[in-house]
Amino acid sequence: MTDRSNFGATTTADQVLDGIDLTGKLVVITGGASGIGQETARAMAAKGAQIIIPVRDMAKGEAAVAEIKTSVPDADIELMECDLGKMASIGFFAEAFLVQHDQIDLLINNAGVMASPHMTTGDGLELQFGTNHIGHFLLTNLLLPALLKAAKNGGYARIVNLSSRGHHFDTVHFDDPHFEERDYDKWLAYGQAKTANIMFTVGLEKRLAGQGVHALAVHPGGIRTNLGRHLTEEDMAMLLKRMEDNAGENFTFKTVEQGAATSCYAATAPELAGRGGVYLEDCHVAAVDDDDPSGSVRSYAVDPGNAEKLWTLSEATVDQTFSY
Repeated sequence: MTDRSNFGATTTADQVLDGIDLTGKLVVITGGASGIGQETARAMAAKGAQIIIPVRDMAKGEAAVAEIKTSVPDADIELMECDLGKMASIGFFAEAFLVQHDQIDLLINNAGVMASPHMTTGDGLELQFGTNHIGHFLLTNLLLPALLKAAKNGGYARIVNLSSRGHHFDTVHFDDPHFEERDYDKWLAYGQAKTANIMFTVGLEKRLAGQGVHALAVHPGGIRTNLGRHLTEEDMAMLLKRMEDNAGENFTFKTVEQGAATSCYAATAPELAGRGGVYLEDCHVAAVDDDDPSGSVRSYAVDPGNAEKLWTLSEATVDQTFSY
């Protein structure tokens, strides 16, 4: 069995899940049709989990499932249509899901958009904030009855929100989250959205920890996936230089297998039982530090007051209130 005390940047999803039995566990993974979401689905399916992947493009999802089954032939994976950029689609998905399934052990909010040109969701929200945060905010809250049931039945009952070290770029601008008054900057928009993923984690933990559901935020690391489909050569050069400046000349991109490791760790690690509201990187809980360029989580991202402001803003945006 893998030595769990040595987990770090090069640990893979399979190593994290070594010795973990997910038989009978139901896992929902957004963005599970590509990149680290697909690898997370493959690794968990190999451990017996039943996987549900909400997808916007069913054909792309079917191709991803076929690829997973080349290495995990008996993988139990179901696709359901859902567009995180459209609140109505999220509502339809959640309603259909809860008719078929009354319990979710793990919800992994993995889907994301990175540094896109100025675009809007189907509901007119700035694309990165609207998809990365608001879409997952609504989805999570609509699916919470199934997570709460898992908690009552002794399941994992964990929510994993994929953030990024990109949250260092900016905090959430509560007075103008959609760049209606500010000039649009794709990197500040990305930073704001990734900070929101952490603040949402803090808000969830406050509301749900007492009922046995825990939320954790994750930085997967630097990985080349289609998340960077909007990036230019200049963008990639800037990011690489930033990573090298922060991590030193020995910086290398993670493989997809290594990139999925921290998500799998946050979702299943027995040593994290009963713990939430934290931010993880390289399969460890990160320190709160406002100066460290090579890692850590910024204090504004885990500030309880900011988390409450974001919750209020998010409820107003989806025009629903949630209480537990």
